[in-house]
Amino acid sequence: MEHLHEIVQQNAVMISAIILIVAYIFIAWEKISKVTVALLGACATLFLGLLSSDKTPETLGQYFINYIDFNVIFLLVSMMIIVHICARSGMFKWMANEILKLTKGKPKLVLFALALFTAIASAFLDNVTTVILVMPITFVACKKLDLDPIPFLITEILCSNIGGTATLIGDPPNIIIGSAAGFSFMDFVKELTDIVTLILLVTIGILIFLFRKQLKSTPEKMEMVTKIDNSRTILHKGLAIRSGIVLALVILGFVTHDITHIPTYLIAMIGASILMVFERPAKLLVSVEWNTIFFFIGLFIIIGGLEAAGGIDIMAKWLLNVTQGSQSATAMIILWASGILSGIIDNIPYTATMAPMLATIQTIEGAEYTHPLWWCLSLGACLGGNMTIIGAAANVIVSETAHKHGYPISFMRFLKYGVSITMLALLLSTAYIYLRFLIH
Repeated sequence: MEHLHEIVQQNAVMISAIILIVAYIFIAWEKISKVTVALLGACATLFLGLLSSDKTPETLGQYFINYIDFNVIFLLVSMMIIVHICARSGMFKWMANEILKLTKGKPKLVLFALALFTAIASAFLDNVTTVILVMPITFVACKKLDLDPIPFLITEILCSNIGGTATLIGDPPNIIIGSAAGFSFMDFVKELTDIVTLILLVTIGILIFLFRKQLKSTPEKMEMVTKIDNSRTILHKGLAIRSGIVLALVILGFVTHDITHIPTYLIAMIGASILMVFERPAKLLVSVEWNTIFFFIGLFIIIGGLEAAGGIDIMAKWLLNVTQGSQSATAMIILWASGILSGIIDNIPYTATMAPMLATIQTIEGAEYTHPLWWCLSLGACLGGNMTIIGAAANVIVSETAHKHGYPISFMRFLKYGVSITMLALLLSTAYIYLRFLIH
């Protein structure tokens, strides 16, 4: 065992990199669940001693718990609890129905309204929750209007990933970036809302044009949608009021973080804890997506092994060498590499690997040099998820649900729209990054 430990220590960078690459391959392959791959990789990291599994004064610097970002974990768990309680009251379904009624059943307006609702909801809830809430409304509306739901579902996938880019809590990559860079909820709003809004409006406009021939219904069917009975959608008024107030206060807490300096994860935990006073915790905790949480934990340990071995430092220095320290070149490589790679592999492990690398670049070059690089990573990783049907978790869930309803979205059909929208979004992001940060 001592001999093995010695070999591992001498080749720590290579072995930790191999574990990470193998984990990436199996995550992309999708034959074994992502959480299993991440936890097996974490086990290998700990078994080989790349990180210490014992907390002693000698091993404290490499103790594996130090590499798990609990800011991310607590924020995710707390928001999952809050959103589940809100959804159970029926408030989100009620909001979506009201939007449908406002459109008077006109297919193009219905598409625009659902796209906008999906994007805005994705900025404050996670993408997966948003698409789960919007899909039933979409199927009902399309059935009543006798429309193919696939154009609506493709639009909702694209808009959920775009909308989620705008805020700290909208997409898991942003939660990782916010924690690593120390950015607040309002930092994301201030730096990304303008470009995300532009990308969103351009995307919706293009999709309405592309799907125009499929967005036609009869006047009689349009009138039926305006008569949706929304009086019984709220299943529990007390729960809706209580959870609505808590959700609003949590979002207010995020917005005022720069004034109060209360950590984002703590605001979410307080909100979740207050709501749990009125719930049965054992029943409620079943709703938490523990697969996602343990996926993050396993991933943090694998990347921690590479970081402790010095691999992240090597990557950071290599990138600075290739770009010869040019801020513009580094920014463009990060933006476009993030956008393209996030369409092929899951954007969560990609961001979790890149965040420590940017943190290392920040210690070498300073916060001012690195500031635009964080936003390049955020835009690339979140928008890149739109490229393929497996690019983000929301895409996969919509695809699987549509298939169950008898409306399969093929890989190639989605790719036709996903690649075009992603390339356009990255071009607009390139112009924004240059104009906002790189032209002095």
